[in-house]
Amino acid sequence: MTETVLHRAAKQPNGDAMAETSTADDVFDDSYREKEGKKPPRVLVWRNIILMCLLHGGALYGLVLLPSASWLTLGWTGVCYLMSALGVTAGAHRLWSHRSYKASFPLRVFLALGNSMAFQNDIYEWARDHRVHHKYSETDADPHNAKRGFFFSHIGWLLVRKHPDVIEKGQKLEMGDLRADSVVMFQRRYYKQSVVLLCFLVPMLVPWYFWGESLVVGYFVPGLLRYTVVLNATWLVNSAAHMWGNRPYDKTINPRENQFVALSAIGEGFHNYHHTFPFDYSTSEFGCKINLTTAFINLMWFLGQAKDCKSVSRDTIAARIQRTGDGSYKSG
Repeated sequence: MTETVLHRAAKQPNGDAMAETSTADDVFDDSYREKEGKKPPRVLVWRNIILMCLLHGGALYGLVLLPSASWLTLGWTGVCYLMSALGVTAGAHRLWSHRSYKASFPLRVFLALGNSMAFQNDIYEWARDHRVHHKYSETDADPHNAKRGFFFSHIGWLLVRKHPDVIEKGQKLEMGDLRADSVVMFQRRYYKQSVVLLCFLVPMLVPWYFWGESLVVGYFVPGLLRYTVVLNATWLVNSAAHMWGNRPYDKTINPRENQFVALSAIGEGFHNYHHTFPFDYSTSEFGCKINLTTAFINLMWFLGQAKDCKSVSRDTIAARIQRTGDGSYKSG
């Protein structure tokens, strides 16, 4: 079911308030009922299990090599981390999954490149799974249902076949906005090639070519270690931020406010707020506080590359806190 959400934004980056009406497939559908009877068996995906073991083993070796990396390489690792994280947070998540702001063609290209560097499925598939997650949160139709435990919601969901309800509900979503985006479809068409180039070759070859870093350090530090840390930071939003923290906006849902996750995932840990108001471009009422992604989007607005940033009025937030909050709210 597609639900029309009417909301009035608070101050935008340009200081103007705006009213928005959006048709969103990311609004929770409380009419969904899980099928009764025996659950389908878990089918292990051994290819993914083996690859994840190898990846995390490589990341541990990257930690061993970390003291031998030059300061330039460590700085480059930070740049790769930030670019790949923004490709997920500002790109696949806030722009393409939730349509919480609009981006120019150059900004969409940059975010698509960052998304390929992050290697977490192409934008189209990432956004589809994320919309299903919001629409059917904590049910059998949720790809990383936190009610199935920390391990499952963190990484286990990638190691087994999807529940049939996840596939069924994902196929019914309206994804026409993404199919109409030439950047999204180009990235989807050439996703494997872009991942090899941007997730592995570029992080490794830049330090080797420009300042003589060894290929081994380049591959394991800005390559595998950076990639693995970004993956786990993203997964913490699905696991830790659905289990630990307070619920000042809606105590009836599992997602929590978790500042550690906000720090590691550059702003994505204000999760109780985000699931309460998924259309807010900041995913938080506190702007840029522990939220590099919001600061980035604000900068892009200042440079004329982002517009129509949706947010929520103070009155709406206050009313929701009073109505459904757990009493833990603290301003700022």
